[in-house]
Amino acid sequence: MEKYVEMNIAHPFREGNGRSMRIWLDYIFKSSLSKVVDWSRVDKNDYLLAMERSPVKDIEIKHILKHALTDTVSDRLVYMKGIDHSYYYEGYNTFKLEDL
Repeated sequence: MEKYVEMNIAHPFREGNGRSMRIWLDYIFKSSLSKVVDWSRVDKNDYLLAMERSPVKDIEIKHILKHALTDTVSDRLVYMKGIDHSYYYEGYNTFKLEDL
């Protein structure tokens, strides 16, 4: 989780930092814990505020993500909803994959 906070500070890309970080975090959790974040269980405002504060104190973001972990790592719907929520967190919410 500390690396996730470090990447938040670094912001290495011109576009897509948040989406890239959430995909990377899911990969790390899947590889090490056999779990992924069910992003549909993470409130946008809580998440964004916790990410803003994470460089100073990361306990809040850890708590939010810990309670959204699921062991349904191979569930396509969880994965696709994660992508939808990544775009939603960044203000893009014109379409939802399930509606296409």
